[in-house]
Amino acid sequence: MLITHDTRRSLDAVVDLVNTAPENDTTDGLPDVASLADFVRKHGISDVGVLSEDDLAAVHEIRGRFAGVFAADDPLTAAGLINELVAVAGTTPRLTDHDGYDWHVHYFAPGASVADHLAADCGMALAFFVVAGEQDRLRRCEAPDCRHAFVDLSRNRSRRYCDSRTCGNRLHVAAYRARRKEAAG
Repeated sequence: MLITHDTRRSLDAVVDLVNTAPENDTTDGLPDVASLADFVRKHGISDVGVLSEDDLAAVHEIRGRFAGVFAADDPLTAAGLINELVAVAGTTPRLTDHDGYDWHVHYFAPGASVADHLAADCGMALAFFVVAGEQDRLRRCEAPDCRHAFVDLSRNRSRRYCDSRTCGNRLHVAAYRARRKEAAG
């Protein structure tokens, strides 16, 4: 599956957005407008204007919808959620070549809110996976204490953890110690 630069950026943004949601009594990763502004800057989201509390509330709302896409058990459910996201955003595809990047497609209307911008561009990035029959690559970490979202871009679709150096390694070490303890009797 060919993933263009703009699609990859949108995938990174949607994964990071979903992973800001408070889970298991953790704090919200987007608690205020300043953190939303940092998120926008980190992901190079262009043409969003001045952010407000209304923007923050709207981003929190679409974050929950995106989480539903990662939790969807089948392509039909994922497609329905994605269709709702991009329809509400008023998707308006247009070609652009801003900020030193070659031509690419933006799906949000000029002057759209940050929530509509994310819903349109990130929704379309996820849509490409459903269209390609690759919806199962939109996953949650299998570490029982994590559950972060990620997109499995491995060749053989074998990725199980959001980060193999943290979650994967922690579980492998725990399994090793359990085997050693059992062997020691």
